[in-house]
Amino acid sequence: MAAGQAAVLERSVYDGSSALLPSPYLLFLGDVTEPGYAKTAFGLRDWAGERCIGEYALPGARVSTGLPQMTPAEAAARGAQALVIAVATPGGAIPALWEAALVEALAAGLDIVAGMHRKLGDIPSVARIAAINGRRLIDIRMPPPDIPVASGKKRTGKRLLTVGTDCALGKKYTALAVARALQARGRDAQFRATGQTGIMIAGEGMPIDAVVADFVAGAAELLTPSAAPGHIDVIEGQGSIFHPSYAPVSLGLLHGSQPDLFIVCHDPSRTSVLGHPDYPLPSIEAVIELTTALGRLTNPAIRCAGVSLNTHALDALAADTEIARTAERLGLPVADPIRGGPAFEQLLDACLA
Repeated sequence: MAAGQAAVLERSVYDGSSALLPSPYLLFLGDVTEPGYAKTAFGLRDWAGERCIGEYALPGARVSTGLPQMTPAEAAARGAQALVIAVATPGGAIPALWEAALVEALAAGLDIVAGMHRKLGDIPSVARIAAINGRRLIDIRMPPPDIPVASGKKRTGKRLLTVGTDCALGKKYTALAVARALQARGRDAQFRATGQTGIMIAGEGMPIDAVVADFVAGAAELLTPSAAPGHIDVIEGQGSIFHPSYAPVSLGLLHGSQPDLFIVCHDPSRTSVLGHPDYPLPSIEAVIELTTALGRLTNPAIRCAGVSLNTHALDALAADTEIARTAERLGLPVADPIRGGPAFEQLLDACLA
């Protein structure tokens, strides 16, 4: 792109266009102090580490991915192509404090990739420097135009959806782990991303929480079209149908994806819904029952394949004990996909049954 040319704004990545996202990445951590707000950075490190060259943080930041720390100029000299805003903020805002760092990255010759609700091109200083330097501003949290309302028609192929007792407890990691493990078994499986981090990892997807409510189910249909009978789409879930803030998007995704199977994701260390301490965390049994009942609207044959436990807060012995106890109680395969092992292989067997 020639200097002075207007920056290109990516408008949709649901169809694979984000496979052209410029990489390697320099992960921007802003001034974040809570690890929970850096899940994009950790997700990229864990699942797309070969595309991550380092991290760049502002003074005051207290979170690190463990990647080499470098400035945008240093990263560009080592081959980086883009600065990725790899942290979240309340409401998806881009704080004014970050603007100088974004301008620095553009001046160093990097494009910027973001999954925020605020668009990069709406920041005057950023848009101006991008145009002067001929750099791209790539907003991936932008659904495609003309999403249809859902048809509810049955599609060929097989679909597996990760659902949760809460938000932010491992639905993306579970879907990625299951998809890659099925591929390793020689199965025709594909991870279908529905959030900004998943889209950056997969190279395509549908930013489902940015879709107008009436079209969420239609967007899910668009993301998971008819496929060969042996194909399995492993769909990244969002929110929880029990979450007072995010239940609507979870329900639309459930109806539109028409899953044949679902895996319930659960963090045994939690007792209340994230951000809503007055709402007790629902039981796994309650999630299975309600997901099955609601999912039957568009797929009467829906069933629970098993449970994914996020045991990050437990040591190995305690994790094994919790996994075995939960499996015995439910009569279903239960595993922590990140720990792997025989329990995870049993969960995969159930996904293929």
